[in-house]
Amino acid sequence: MDNIFDTILGLVLGAIGMYWLFNFFKGKKSKEITTHQSTVLLEKMKSVCKLISVEGEFAEIYKYENVKDFMSLVSSKKKALVVIKAKAHIGYDLSKILMHADEGKKTIVLDNFPQPEVLSIEPELEFYDIKSGFFNFFAPDDLTKLNAEAKSHIREKIPESGLMDTARKEALQTVLIMEKIVETIGWTLDYTALKIPQKQIELLEEKQ
Repeated sequence: MDNIFDTILGLVLGAIGMYWLFNFFKGKKSKEITTHQSTVLLEKMKSVCKLISVEGEFAEIYKYENVKDFMSLVSSKKKALVVIKAKAHIGYDLSKILMHADEGKKTIVLDNFPQPEVLSIEPELEFYDIKSGFFNFFAPDDLTKLNAEAKSHIREKIPESGLMDTARKEALQTVLIMEKIVETIGWTLDYTALKIPQKQIELLEEKQ
């Protein structure tokens, strides 16, 4: 009787022990530790005077492929489908505005108003269908390269997007506002150097 009791007790304790060990190692296996460390370095600081007048949002599907040849005998290809979502900011470097005052004529002469330029491109990449080759794997620096390629890709799309034309219209409206402000103090604004067509000015004034 004692032997049977000892046997049953041994089986129960063994089962409890196995269950505890199973959960212990399972917890060890599934345990995840994430450590974050960040170092912020300020390399350069300078004063700028830039005005963002237009913001454009882009969504593009970009097919990335990279093929490596090994001794012209074997080739290995890696590829990915990348969805690019980006914001492009178009505006003006106001430090490039050139003007001077003619006190005798009470005139402020606007010699130059800068052309619109791309001030920043902020891409966000989402990767789909990532496939690495047998000898050609995706490396951490591929993300940096793809970000650079995404910016270049979006930059090429900006001229045909109409953002530059919109920014030029905004600049023209800015000049007209400057003219009205100058007139309030009894002066005039001479912007003939910018060669703005009168018809374009009239069209803009109608929209105001």
